[in-house]
Amino acid sequence: MYHEPFKSHAAQLPGPMNTSSRGAYHATVNIPTAYADLQGELHLPAHAHGVVIFVHGGGSNRSSPRNQFVAKCFHAAGFGTLLFDLLTRKEQQQDASTSALRFDLDQQTERLVGVTHWLEEQPELHGLKLAYFGSSTGAASALMAAARLGDSIAAVVSRGGRPDLAGSALPQVRCPTLLIVGGYDELVLCLNNEAFEKLRCEKDFRVVPCATHLFAEPGRLEQVAQISEDWFLRHMGISATWHRRSSQVFPPHDSK
Repeated sequence: MYHEPFKSHAAQLPGPMNTSSRGAYHATVNIPTAYADLQGELHLPAHAHGVVIFVHGGGSNRSSPRNQFVAKCFHAAGFGTLLFDLLTRKEQQQDASTSALRFDLDQQTERLVGVTHWLEEQPELHGLKLAYFGSSTGAASALMAAARLGDSIAAVVSRGGRPDLAGSALPQVRCPTLLIVGGYDELVLCLNNEAFEKLRCEKDFRVVPCATHLFAEPGRLEQVAQISEDWFLRHMGISATWHRRSSQVFPPHDSK
């Protein structure tokens, strides 16, 4: 199994942050990990109590309109988010031609672990709980990383994911894990059922009725966001008094 050795860096967040009150903050960040510097977008609403790290699927990136939509819903519920690219720009170009990197889950997991450590090193984020939101193959990387990091990860949500690809890591996951699948996504439903049986942590399985793999049907992605918010609220200790403004967020129109 391939492992990128983790390099500890003291790279700081760009721009000032009011650490005493944790005011709203948004920045494009450069995240140093072993062998690659990864690009990301860090958003913290005022007084955020936790950060959800998005893990995109193969062939996608941090600009995924569906993940961007869900992230905006999370902001409205009081969560910070980090959306980042698992591949560098050069690697994305290579993968677009060969598809050679999108299923390298060992490499992606190592990079996710490195990104998580980078967040933990930021003094401005000290004390904030961290969680993973993985889609497609990114859900497998999220679970593999969660199995390695133990109590460092508060919760995991898989959206239309492939948790089955996490294999032997599934029984090692300790944090509460939620699997969300579209009711019309028959193959992924079966694969998620198999993975669900192997999980030994607190877990739940939610099926969104009349939804296909991308939850492109009207209102279905909003349901995914709401279900995920509830899971994170429950397991990240965030006050339920946050005003939910998800209805003000408009869903994406393309299919990525």
